[in-house]
Amino acid sequence: QGLSRPFQNTLFLFHKNTGVIVAALVLARIVYRWRNPPPPLPQALPHWQRRVSAWTHGLLYALIALMPVTGYIRVRAGGFPIEMLDALGIGTLLPKSDALANAAKSLHYVGAWALVVLVALHVGAALQHALIKRDGIFQRMWPARD
Repeated sequence: QGLSRPFQNTLFLFHKNTGVIVAALVLARIVYRWRNPPPPLPQALPHWQRRVSAWTHGLLYALIALMPVTGYIRVRAGGFPIEMLDALGIGTLLPKSDALANAAKSLHYVGAWALVVLVALHVGAALQHALIKRDGIFQRMWPARD
C-alpha cells in the first residue's frame, strides 16, 4: 500500500530542509578539518591500512559534500522549492531541467548507498581499533585535550 501522499510530502519537506542544515555542517566540518588536521597515524600501522584509511576518509568527505549538492540540483532543477533557502531569500540558481534533475536524483541515490557502505566500513574499523587492537587509533577521532 505504501505511505499516504501527505505523509510522503512531509518527509520530503523534512529531507530537503535537513539537507540545507547538513550542507552547512559539512562546510563547517571541512573548514575545521582543514584548520585542525588529525595527528599522524602511528608508524606501526601497516601500509595497506594507511592507504585504505586515506581512501575511505577521502571518499567520505567527497560523498558528504556531494550529497547536499546533488540534492539541491535534483530539487531545484526539478522545479521544486527548498523552503528554508527560500525563506532566507536564496532563490534557485538553476533552470528547470528534467534531465539534470533525473541525473542528480540518480547520483544522490547511488551516493547515499555508497555513503552507507563507507560509514559501515568506517565504524567497523573504528570498533576494531577501539575494542580489539586497542592501538590508540580510535582516540585520534577526538580533539586533543590540553
